[in-house]
Amino acid sequence: MPQLRIIFMGTAELACASLLALTREADFKVVAVVTQPDRPKGRALKLQPSPVKEIALATRLPVLQPARARDEFFIAELRELAPDLIVVAAYGQILPKAILELPRFGCVNVHASLLPKYRGAAPIQWAILNGEPETGVTIMKMDAGLDTGDMLRQQSTPINAEDNSQILHDRLASLGAELLIPTLRDYIAGGVTPLPQPAEGASYARKITKEDGRLDWTQPARTLWNRIRAFTPWPGAFTFVPAQPQPQLLKIWQAEIAEHSGQPGEILQADKTGVIVACGEQSLRITQLQREGGRRLSVPEFISGHPLKLGDKLG
Repeated sequence: MPQLRIIFMGTAELACASLLALTREADFKVVAVVTQPDRPKGRALKLQPSPVKEIALATRLPVLQPARARDEFFIAELRELAPDLIVVAAYGQILPKAILELPRFGCVNVHASLLPKYRGAAPIQWAILNGEPETGVTIMKMDAGLDTGDMLRQQSTPINAEDNSQILHDRLASLGAELLIPTLRDYIAGGVTPLPQPAEGASYARKITKEDGRLDWTQPARTLWNRIRAFTPWPGAFTFVPAQPQPQLLKIWQAEIAEHSGQPGEILQADKTGVIVACGEQSLRITQLQREGGRRLSVPEFISGHPLKLGDKLG
């Protein structure tokens, strides 16, 4: 197969493994990397490059950072590069028709769910939040819809009890990169028939907000356990502990389901084995937590400096 000219479009950390996989293949020539503009971060609001840009600079690949994918000057730049294929992973913008139709083999996307489930921005978090037994990666040919294009190949992976969104993210990033290369080879050679996504089972994984991390203790323990895992490390699961002059935010990093019962939100136990809080059904044993402005601590470390009163209610 002659060397294929590829433009890679990605921004988030999820995309890095796929970009690196492409750079290691002699059959593929990455002629440019497109990523979102640098964003201000941290207390100093210093401009920071995206994870994908850092990989591109380290591998000496040309970088394009349009503010809008629909910009006509940017589309003209892509046309000048004459790509055979555009590979997209966690880019963060919807591509216009002019880009989708530009390469002769179209645009291919690496999506972190088993489509048609969890189209959209946050498939990893919503799969854990909803208690799915498995998720996976779909390599799909892009169309004008949001993750609605024909599927080229899928690979599943179980969602384990110890998985949070970061652990699952890293596994799916690797899985996507491993699946991408053979899928592209077979697709270009005509060995893969794109399959339309079934209408049945389609769902949308909306963008996560900080408020999604708030724990409602009237819900069952399993529901809250899934929420903690889904939103670790970001935006973080949180609740409020009674304090003067106002309740203080408490971030929950790790917990497990326990069989105790009581009034939802009630602290039933607080010792070195864990902080047990009653839920709508069963309870949660919190094992790692963090007070606002403090650092992440194990329960023994936490209660030695921040005692919690039995009977107090979190909310």
